[in-house]
Amino acid sequence: MGVDSGLTRCGVGIVDGTPGARPQFVAVGVIRTDPHTEHAYRLLAIEEGLGEWFDHYQPQAISIERVFAQHNLSTVTGIGQVAGIAMMLGARHGIDVALHTPSEVKSAVTGSGRADKAQVGVMVAQVLHLAKAPTPADAADALALAVTHLWRGSAQNRYATAALQGRSSAAVARARRSAAIARAARSRTERQASSTRGTRGSS
Repeated sequence: MGVDSGLTRCGVGIVDGTPGARPQFVAVGVIRTDPHTEHAYRLLAIEEGLGEWFDHYQPQAISIERVFAQHNLSTVTGIGQVAGIAMMLGARHGIDVALHTPSEVKSAVTGSGRADKAQVGVMVAQVLHLAKAPTPADAADALALAVTHLWRGSAQNRYATAALQGRSSAAVARARRSAAIARAARSRTERQASSTRGTRGSS
């Protein structure tokens, strides 16, 4: 589930697939709020909207655009708050939450970290076999985020899981060796004690 954080328009995109395979398009849309509505209620509407998307599609991961500094402080503040809502949603349901920078997304989808929004939209349409790029751009960006996580984030998670499993296996092996050494030591001690008792009894 890709989330292009925005207070006026929050893009949401759902793709399905496995790492290394072409992703399949599932759904895309935009959650809109009225700029004239009180800020807190706009955030509430975003939270409710994302919750409905999650409940309907039950994604296994949420991919969110990492917030970066902009000249318009109010804009970046709203984006950060919406990103926080998406992160909280993922954490609440215990699923993977990933943050990707705009350049990471552009590079993953188009091959260039300097691609513009139009290029991203065109490539998203090609990758997902869509007749045309989703509109508005927030919707295309959300799908791009979902694709990026499937291609990059999932692989990173597999590597991390494999590394964790490797460390766990090594820890189990060490524990088994330690237990074997302890059993051997106890056995030697018992044999020595038995030998000592036998020597005393025969004298």
